[in-house]
Amino acid sequence: MNRLFFASASPRPTALGWALALAFLALFTAGCGAQREVRVIKLAHGLDSSHPVHKAMAHMAKRLAEKSGGTMRIDIYTSEQLGNERECVELVQLGGLGMTKVSGSVLEAFANDYKVFGLPYLWRSEEHKLAVWEGPVGRDILVSPESKFIRGLCYYESGSRSFYTKDRPIRTPDDIAGLKIRVQESPMAFALIRAFGGSATPISFGELYTALQQGVVDGAENNPPSFHLSRHYEVCKYYSLDEHTTIPDVLIVSTHLWASLTAEQQLWMQEAADESAAVQRSLWGEATATALAEVAKAGVEIIRPDKALFAARAAKLHEDAQKDPLIGPLVRRIAEVKP
Repeated sequence: MNRLFFASASPRPTALGWALALAFLALFTAGCGAQREVRVIKLAHGLDSSHPVHKAMAHMAKRLAEKSGGTMRIDIYTSEQLGNERECVELVQLGGLGMTKVSGSVLEAFANDYKVFGLPYLWRSEEHKLAVWEGPVGRDILVSPESKFIRGLCYYESGSRSFYTKDRPIRTPDDIAGLKIRVQESPMAFALIRAFGGSATPISFGELYTALQQGVVDGAENNPPSFHLSRHYEVCKYYSLDEHTTIPDVLIVSTHLWASLTAEQQLWMQEAADESAAVQRSLWGEATATALAEVAKAGVEIIRPDKALFAARAAKLHEDAQKDPLIGPLVRRIAEVKP
């Protein structure tokens, strides 16, 4: 064995022999350590595993593992296994959870900039919306809650939110008067329902099916895939496609986790997130068409009302937003974005 490491056959190792032996040992140990060390990141959300947003996050996990050479791994927990949406955000703030998907509406409570997404009929076109999300305005909004230990990575398409009800259809804004409508915990959503004459009732998405069954609320509002996959169509037989708001889902990461990553690891994570957003948008159109077809087959009446009536009733929200010192400048920046 000495002949492998030392210049002479002497039973006493030389200084050169020790140096070679230690170098070999260091390389061997470093190699073993690299194989063992895998950064595991927990990501939790409230959606079903068949939802296109979950599929996009699964794609991100796969790409991050590939980009990092297997040294970074994302474990995904679905269907509120680790808590509802608000609880997951709070866990991200504390650093107990690495990442979660949250609606832009919920993030209003953490950063004022997100209130702008709750404005009804905000986007001039699909191209305008994407130009905002993928440009400087969208990036500024993503990082705006960093002081609350939250950083946005990308936007996921969540379609347009429309009303669904149990006992009567919504064909005009007047049909909402007196109804209790479930909304997310969003001041802008509360204001919108009040503008239509309804009563806004915040309820966890996971508890909404039972709340609809028991009459705690008369209806809710959401995009077609969520209406379908939640099986709320079993209770609500009227779906009115007024498409009042188009609020993105946001993939957020704990700043505790983000700060602990190297610049290279941050780049890998951001690239994987951006790629997943592109995948998710392609899945979303298919999921929307499928959802509408399936709920119609199940006996839901799909109503396509005059959106201009709803937009006119909500116009004051835009006027108030323009005057708001916090989001007024952002509303104007969005209006100036050209696709």
